[in-house]
Amino acid sequence: MNSTDWHTITVEIPFASSKHASIAKQVIEVDAELQPHAVKRELSVEDEKLIATFHTLTVRLARLTLNAFLENVDLVARTIEEFGDDPGQRTL
Repeated sequence: MNSTDWHTITVEIPFASSKHASIAKQVIEVDAELQPHAVKRELSVEDEKLIATFHTLTVRLARLTLNAFLENVDLVARTIEEFGDDPGQRTL
């Protein structure tokens, strides 16, 4: 499969702090893609943003993959909001 056959989507998810973005990245990257031959995922953190890039073989897979990713991000963000520390607090 040639690289021009892949569909690419990049999303940037803002968090309250780089620590929260890093926590989200660590939590989400534990789960491998269900179809690694058809979906490639790259996660990174820049400042307080979680950046996700997906390369998929079909537009349908891009939509499904992005939807599942955003559901995971929502769950992680709500968990951090409920149980995480205040991003303005400094920890020693």
